Amino acid sequence: MNIKEQTTKMDEMVSKGDIVNAVKEYFAEDAATSDYSKVATSGKSQMVEKMEQFVGAIANVNGITHHRSLVDGNVSASEFTFDFDMKDGSAVYWHEIIRRVWNEEGKVVEEEYFDALNQKS
Repeated sequence: MNIKEQTTKMDEMVSKGDIVNAVKEYFAEDAATSDYSKVATSGKSQMVEKMEQFVGAIANVNGITHHRSLVDGNVSASEFTFDFDMKDGSAVYWHEIIRRVWNEEGKVVEEEYFDALNQKS
């Protein structure tokens, strides 16, 4: 399986805001995720549910920017900036690196998020 092609296809879906369907299409059933706020999921169904709840809470998408992706073997890293207004009146602005480990079938088995927001001092 060509992991670079899979990464490109998944990143294109995410860039268009089609996050739930990207998870449905590209995650393996036993995929695990974790993020820098210590939230983890175990299994594709948990991640789909998490993303459905998150997307359902968005009032307005101000922008989703895919900056770049790197692939080395079966591991990819994609840099994104997400800018959302939420239904509860809060704002979400994430600049993050999404690291994925892919299996031989071209499905994500591990996804981890890293905060990439540049802090100026």
